[in-house]
Amino acid sequence: MNIERTDLAGRVARYAALADPVRLRIMDLLTLGDVAPVELQAELGISSSLLAHHLNQLEHAGLLVRTRSEADRRRTYLHLAPDAFSGLTPSAALGVRRVLFVCTGNSARSQLAAALWHDASDVPVASAGTHPADVIEPGAITAANRHGLTLRAARPRALEGVLNADDFVVTVCDTAHEELAGAGRVHWSVPDPVRDGSDAAFDTAFEDLAARIQRLAPRLTTTKG
Repeated sequence: MNIERTDLAGRVARYAALADPVRLRIMDLLTLGDVAPVELQAELGISSSLLAHHLNQLEHAGLLVRTRSEADRRRTYLHLAPDAFSGLTPSAALGVRRVLFVCTGNSARSQLAAALWHDASDVPVASAGTHPADVIEPGAITAANRHGLTLRAARPRALEGVLNADDFVVTVCDTAHEELAGAGRVHWSVPDPVRDGSDAAFDTAFEDLAARIQRLAPRLTTTKG
């Protein structure tokens, strides 16, 4: 899976700095406001030398900054660094020409995913099935309607007639993923709502796909040509 590792060392350093209960508590307090080290020491109940160690770790990781008090120049205040928590998740640096959602029948999950993606991203989208059904599941159509979406296709389509070599393929059912078993594909293990058939099952699949798409969409950009 070719996902760029932008600023990996910086992310590792910040995660390492946060992976300590005392330092995480310090960061929690700094999200509320600025604190002097002497105030932190009283709050945390630790020695000045141990506090200094934790503060140095957080400062080195770029999570906090220090300034002098305008009143008592001997006093220091600690501030949350600008964008201290930004970039901890992977950056949106992967260019793709098209996203292709794949399930077995292309009758429910991949259809819903394509409709959701179309609303969430400018990256082109399509869907297909490894063994396409004859028709789109009525439950998928009504689920889309309940959420104000229109499905993108009139009928299921076979993967071999849709797949391009440079597609960013996302399998949304375990059967399709295990059948394809190819490199460079992302897999979302979304339970099949057709087996249950209820509105609740289709809504659960819809919400699962929507949440995953909201996480993925900011990470992909359109590559032309």
